Parts: sequence; C-alpha cells; structure tokens
Amino acid sequence: MAERGRGAAGGALPSSPGPVLAAKGALRAGAGEGGGGGRPGPGRARCDSAGVSNGDCSLGAPGGEARVGPALAAAPGPAACPLPRDSKPGGLPRRSSIIKDGTKQKRERKKTVSFSSMPTEKKISSASDCINAMVEGSELKKVRSNSRIYHRYFLLDADMQSLRWEPSKKDSEKAKIDIKSIKEVRTGKNTDIFRSNGVSDQISEDCAFSVIYGENYESLDLVANSADVANIWVTGLRYLISYGKHTLDMLESSQDNMRTSWVSQMFSEIDVDGLGHITLCSAVQCIRNLNPGLKTSKIELKFKELHKSRDKTGTDVTKEEFVEVFHELCTRPEIYFLLVQFSSNKEFLDTKDLMMFLEAEQGVAHINEEISLEIIHKYEPSKEGQEKGWLSIDGFTNYLMSPDCYIFDPEHKKVCQDMKQPLSHYFINSSHNTYLIEDQFRGPSDITGYIRALKMGCRSVELDVWDGPDNEPVIYTGHTMTSQIVFRSVIDIINKYAFFASEYPLILCLENHCSIKQQKVMVQHMKKILGDKLYTTSPNVEESYLPSPDVLKGKILVKAKKLSSSCSGVEGDVTDEDEGAEMSQRMGKENTEPANHLPAKRFQLCKELSELVSICKSVQFKEFQASFQAQKYWEVCSFNEVLASKYANENPGDFVNYNKRFLARVFPSPMRIDSSNMNPQDFWKCGCQIVAMNFQTPGLMMDLNVGWFRQNGNCGYVLRPAIMREEVSFFSANTKDSVPGVSPQLLHIKVISGQNFPKPKGSGAKGDVVDPYVYVEIHGIPADCAEQRTRTVHQNGDAPIFDESFEFQVNLPELAMVRFVVLDDDYIGDEFIGQYTIPFECLQTGYRHVQLQSLTGEVLAHASLFVHVAITNRRGGGKPHKRGLSVRKGKKSREYASLRTLWIKTVDEVFKNAQPPIRDATDLRENMQMIQSLKALIENADAVYEKIVHCQKAAMEFHEHLQSIGTKEGLKERKLQKAVESFTWNITILKGQADLLKYAKNETVENLKQIHYAAVSCGLNKPGTENADVQKPRRSLEVIPEKANDETGE
Repeated sequence: MAERGRGAAGGALPSSPGPVLAAKGALRAGAGEGGGGGRPGPGRARCDSAGVSNGDCSLGAPGGEARVGPALAAAPGPAACPLPRDSKPGGLPRRSSIIKDGTKQKRERKKTVSFSSMPTEKKISSASDCINAMVEGSELKKVRSNSRIYHRYFLLDADMQSLRWEPSKKDSEKAKIDIKSIKEVRTGKNTDIFRSNGVSDQISEDCAFSVIYGENYESLDLVANSADVANIWVTGLRYLISYGKHTLDMLESSQDNMRTSWVSQMFSEIDVDGLGHITLCSAVQCIRNLNPGLKTSKIELKFKELHKSRDKTGTDVTKEEFVEVFHELCTRPEIYFLLVQFSSNKEFLDTKDLMMFLEAEQGVAHINEEISLEIIHKYEPSKEGQEKGWLSIDGFTNYLMSPDCYIFDPEHKKVCQDMKQPLSHYFINSSHNTYLIEDQFRGPSDITGYIRALKMGCRSVELDVWDGPDNEPVIYTGHTMTSQIVFRSVIDIINKYAFFASEYPLILCLENHCSIKQQKVMVQHMKKILGDKLYTTSPNVEESYLPSPDVLKGKILVKAKKLSSSCSGVEGDVTDEDEGAEMSQRMGKENTEPANHLPAKRFQLCKELSELVSICKSVQFKEFQASFQAQKYWEVCSFNEVLASKYANENPGDFVNYNKRFLARVFPSPMRIDSSNMNPQDFWKCGCQIVAMNFQTPGLMMDLNVGWFRQNGNCGYVLRPAIMREEVSFFSANTKDSVPGVSPQLLHIKVISGQNFPKPKGSGAKGDVVDPYVYVEIHGIPADCAEQRTRTVHQNGDAPIFDESFEFQVNLPELAMVRFVVLDDDYIGDEFIGQYTIPFECLQTGYRHVQLQSLTGEVLAHASLFVHVAITNRRGGGKPHKRGLSVRKGKKSREYASLRTLWIKTVDEVFKNAQPPIRDATDLRENMQMIQSLKALIENADAVYEKIVHCQKAAMEFHEHLQSIGTKEGLKERKLQKAVESFTWNITILKGQADLLKYAKNETVENLKQIHYAAVSCGLNKPGTENADVQKPRRSLEVIPEKANDETGE
C-alpha cells in the first residue's frame, strides 16, 4: 500500500521554498503538495474508506461523508489508512515472522527501485514547523457524542488568531475557535464525549486530543490520521496558548536559539579563514561525525537538492545551508515531540523538566537536580546548554540513544541471582556436538567450536570420543562423515577457556566409545591438563540435592557412565551412550513390531575413567515413579527431544517435579542432520536444566538461548522460577491459563520508530530500498506465546515511523522472553533485517532503544528500534519500580483465587479457613488506587499475611502422611492422586497469595516514597522531611520457606 498520507513518515511536511517566517506578523504556508488552500488538493490523501488501524490511528468514512455510524466497516482503505496485512478479526496476523507464507494480498503498487534516497518531505524540528503545518492545515476527524464522527479540514488562520474547519453547515465565522478562548489542550481520550462515543475503543489513544475552550469549558474532540499529526497540533496549540500574541516574537527568536548557535559555531570552526562557506566534503564529514548512522550519500544528496532548489551553481556550503541541512537530517520528530511534552513549551529541558521525565517515564528512583545536571553535562553538546543546565534536542537525543537508555537492565549484566541453590534449580547453557562448526553429517570438526561456545558462556559441552590412530583418542560424530580432532587438543582448549566467561562449574558431557587402552590415555590427558579443576569428590549420601554453583566455582564436572560401587575389578561392563543407537532402541520399544526392538549395547569401562565421574553419573531413564523412588540425586538422565516432547505433553506435572531434584539433559534428534535446533522453551517450561543446542546454527532458537542466558551476567546459569523449585507446588508446563499464585503482568509495548536499517544480505532486487515492518513476539509457557506486527513503512529504512502499540498478558514473567524482529516486506519472501531477544525480567521501562543484532548475533552498527515499554499488574504486586507511569491500568473484574477440595475432611477444614484471608489479600491489592486504600494496605497487610502463612503451616502438617490419610478416608488410585494434586495446588495458591501481598505492600511503600520525593522536588514538602531515609527494595526470587519454624511474616 502506498504511503501517500501527509505526515505518514515521522511528522513530515511538504518542503517549503522559503523560510518559516516571511515577516513579523505573517506566516507563509508551504508551497508543496496540495497547495496552500483550505480544501484538500490532489496531493492530500483522503481517508475514503471506513476502518480503524492501530498503525496510523485513522478512522474514516467513505468519501469523507459527514457521519460515521457506530458500526464501522472493516473494508481495506486506501494508502492513508492501511490495515495490518494478513490480519484476522480479533486474532493475530496469519503470517509468522519465522515461517513465511508465499500467499499475500495484492498491493496497490508494485515494488520499484528508488533512484533517490531522499524523502520529499520536511521533518518537524521546531515549534515553528508545527505552526507552519497548522497554517497549511490537515484533515482531522471531529468526534461528537452518540458515535458521530465528521471528517473536517482544520487549519490555523495566517494571523494565528483562530482555529477554523471546513466544510461546515455553520457560517464561516462560526466554524472557528478563537485561540485566546482556548483553556487547555488534552492528549488522549480524556473527555466525556470520547468516553461516551460508541467507537472510542477503535480510536488510538496516541491520535486523539481535545481542545477545551470558552467560559463553559466546551470540548472540541479530534482524531488525527497519525500520532505525529496529533503531536503537531498539540504542540502548536500549546505554544499559541502559552505565548499568545508574543508567539511570533518567540518564533523569530528561536531562529537564533541555542541549537542554531551551536551548529553555527561548528561551521565557524571549519571555516577557519572566515570565507562564509566550506567545501561540501567538509560539511558532509562534520554532519556524519555528529550522526554516524547517516549515510554519506544521503547527506551529499540533501545538499545537492538544496542547491538545486535555489538554482545555485557550485558545491560550496554556506552557514545557512549547513544549519538547514543539519536540522533536516539530525532531528528526529518523535524525540522532538517527546521533549516538548516535558519542556513546558520550551525548545529544551531544564533540570526540573528532566527530573520529571526521568521519574515519570524512565523509572529512575530518588532523582534530584544534581543527577539531572550530571546527565546534561554528559550529553548536551553545546557549552551554553551545559552552563545554563539546559538539555537541547540534540542532547536529549544523545541521552536516549546512549547505553543509559538501552532496553536491557544493566543490573542483569552482572551475576544478580542467588547462586547458592542446588545445581538442579538452574537452567544451564548447554551445547550439543560442540566440536562441529557446520552440519552433523558431513561437516568439519574444529576446536573453534569449543572456543566459541565457552566464550558465549556455555557451561555444558559435549565430547564424542572414539579410538584414534597412534593410540590418541579423537572426537567426531560416529557413523557419519564428519572430520576428526584430537582429544588432547580439545582438553587443552577447554583448560584455557573453561572459565573465560564464567567462574561457575563446567560440565563435560563425555560420550565414550573408546577401547580400554585409549580410555586410559583419556584419563592421563584429563588429569595432567585439567588437574585440580576436575571435581572428583564422592557425593554425600546423606544429602538430597546437588551442591550449588557457588560451591562448585572453578570446577569441571565429568558427566559420563560410572561403574557400580560393587565392581571390584579394574574395568566393568556398562551400557553404551551412543545417542543414535539410543534413539533407535527407544523408538523400537514404542513400535508394536518386536523385530524393531534393538537391545542396549554394552561396552567395557575402565575404573580410572569411572572415578573421574562424581555428581553427574549418566543413567538410563525408565519412568517417573521409578525415578522418584530409586534415582539418586547425583544421577543424570539424557532425553532425546522426541521422548522429552512426549513426556512434556503427556506428563507435564511429573516432568516438572522430576526436575526439582534431578538434572535432565535434552539433546536434539539425530535426524536433524542439518544441525537445526529444537525450541529450548519447550523443555525449559518443564524445568529441564541442560537443553543442548547446536551453537553453530543461527536462527530463532539460538536467539532464544542466547537471549535467555544474558539475564544473570551471562554466567551460564539462570535460576528457575520459584514455582518450579518448591518441593510442594503445582505447575503444569502446558498451562494455557494463569499460573496459580503468580500475578499476571500486562506488558505494553509501543514501537515508535526505527533507525538505520541495513539492506538485507543477499537482497538486490530492490536496490537500496527497504520496506520494513516489525514483529513483537512473546515466548514462554503456552498461555504467554503471542505475536503482533506493525504495518509496513514503504521505502524508508533510514528513519521509519511505526507508532503502533501492543499489549500482552504475561502469566509467568520469570519464564517469558520478548523478541523484536525487523523484516523487509517483499513479494518473493520477506527478508530478515535484524532482531533482539530479551528476557522479560531484564526489560527496562520507559523510552528505550533496542540495539538490533544480525542473524549470527553481531550488533548491527547504528541500527535500532525506538520503543516505549510499560509493565502494569493485573491484580496488584509484581514488578514495582518498573512501570511506565504514562500507561494506565485497564479496569478488570475482581478475581479471587480458588482452592480445591481434596475430599479429606481434616485437610479441607484447614484450607476452608484460608479462604477469607485470601479474599482480604485480594481486596487489599485491588484497592491500590486512593491514598486511604494505600494506608489500609500498609496497616493490614502484615495481619492478613500472617493468617495465610498460618493456614499454610497447618496444611503442611499433613504433607508427609497425605497418602495414608487419604487411604483411610476411602480414596483410591485416581481419586487419591487427584487429592495429592489438589493439595499441591492449594499450597501453591497460599504461597503465591502471601508473596503477592508482600510485594504489594512493598510497592505501596515505594509509591508513597516517590510521591514524597516529587513533593520535595517541587517544594511542596513539609519542613523537616527532606532527608527521609529510603531504600529501593529489590524484587526477591525467594519464596515463603516451607519449614514451619522458618516461616515469618514481614
């Protein structure tokens, strides 16, 4: 669809041949497309079809007729009103960003090669640009009560005294509002007419605004075709209200403002001889130094177009031309509009404005003027701004693009989780066939595979060892055509890089196919090279869990077969660990034909190699109940992905409970001869710790793996959610609803713009043209998996404006990830541009830049997405300090957690007593709106918390003997199993509700402290309260202790 609408790309304006101000007292309308008249010309795209689009915020009626009824047709509109492609009513886009579908809807124009990279429109970079645009006018929707919407053309009189609209049945003198009568300009749908309008839900908040005017405070409620057009009108009107008849003086003085002075000074530094002009090359280089993401060809072309428009010969650049091109190319309209929202209609932010932005949007706690000044001194380029404490648009842009405003929370760049839990309580970054650098059938083996994996924080590598020539064991994939590498050289590399990226334990998954003779050679190399790093301490039979990563720092664990303790000889007989053979054997077991059943292979293992295996003894998995009764905590089972998927689907609860005590390794099917990857989320949701990935194969699955392990300092270990660690808890990996005891989070993401998207590799059919769009994907448990996409922005890879908002409910935040994918829209097949994957827990709220990465994980220079992130909580508690305060909570019906009946009378009585405090806890959290309710929460939370904990302790008294108690009550088999499941459900509810109440209290205390700090910064505090001692609490991963003597309220 062609983007013909005015302002469709970043608040764009038609180019104007003259300056903004022709003379004092007169503003000249632009002479670009559509002329300067009041009615739409041929260059002004009209919204000629009914339909609502989140992308461009448009809501139109056929032919711009006077009225739109409450039922809006969903027919696709013309260029100015695009709907997301391949979307279904009420659902997600049909097409995935992962698997492309060749069928596409027809578009109104064909792809063409653009011979000019320059748009024909002028960006908004100042208030005068906004006033100019208003004088020229634009089409807006006028909203009335009873679902009536009128299409009108609005414009500002040239004398800037009145706001007019046409056509209108009123007299032309009545179809206007005097600027001096305007009391306020409100953004969003914040009037009674908006709220009562039947189609209000279909109107984007970002495109709606209201003009409050007259003595009776009447409202003129308007909807723009895009958020940028709305921003132009809001900004311009607010300037007119603030400065009144002095607006022109203000606009004239702004021509020589701080920014212009700074740019002029840069020009003078180049023009050392004072000639009044510099060479084109010098001008281009200077602008590119200030904005490295700009292409040299684009800057040169802009100067040439400017010279051509002025019939100028020669290539030298004057100061005025330099300033104009700098303003044009180095101003991002979306950042300018953000600045004026907080600047009280100034062209810069002072320290108080910046404090408000940092606290309200960026979530910076305990902000003060000193911190604001530090930021200004760090990012403001002009000396004048640094001296006066003013942050210009360029300084503000520098700040927003700096690491301080990246989306990834810097607290997670270092180890930030409890590393003293048992090893089985962590996800472990794991590699499969680490020695391969291509496919696993005929690809080469190389030690660089180990170097790459270990540098990426991998903590489990695989060594597939076979007999080699000259009595030297070799590593390669058996039964294939892969090349071989010497075992000793691999051990050398492991010794060198084992703790390069992480100090926590490294697991060597040893798949041994060697003869006794070469096994002894393996032992010699490992002992000589690895020495004391090898962990060979025998497990303590009195313990129930593995040691922690903290205890095992700097140690290398060998996972392999081990001889039985009853074996007295120097060698013994064990089962083979050939993954391919195991796959064939297990698949044979499930086949009804006995001929396909293959017996397990056995081989001889020398005692010396067996003794190197300590707490990672490889054993064969039989079934869950047998494992619960007989498996030792130091024994590790490996699962082929086919079998693991079967258990995940058929026994999700058992799989989660199994992984609370035992390590489980999942490896890809040998059928993946191209070394493709399985989805690690399918097994993480079951608690599987060691999900082995083919690190040599880039793509979505490796993006998820790499992104996931960033969250704990990239140390290779990530603590699993509490609900997957607690001995008594209920969690099903395949849940498609909310998780008991966990409060769902609402994630609001607004994709605002993109910067400097590169042309996809190997794409040459469209020349330098890029037609980008963005997918936002949520990966996690089935209840959380979702994706949304923006519209396509045509022929703009340098600075596309998307301005689209999405909302996702995340039921288990600790297991969720967010992935941004940028694709190039193309007929043949949409090409990959870049992506970024981040754990939900690592998101920073507010206005953030997302640094895009290539298919292989390298950072794409200067390529980014500009987004706004907000996290709100559906039912209280959750993530305090991580909210974008500009996003309001939607009203939800109150929901109370329900407890299940066990049909065991004594136990059911205990849980019955827990129901009232659970309702009280929910009411306290839900009522966190008014100050009085906050006070009630703080005063009553501890007492309610104690009641819930008391019920939990009373119920846990029955835990060990629940089976026998149920049997006495007459429960058998399925009913008894259901009673045990209901017991764990209820305990999970009680723990979760107590935790949520505790978090809600902490959040309330923090909110009140933020109100206090806001009062202090505004001078509204009472004397003597300036130095209140506060600390920002961190959300803990700890859970309520299960032992009765450890349980305390807070």
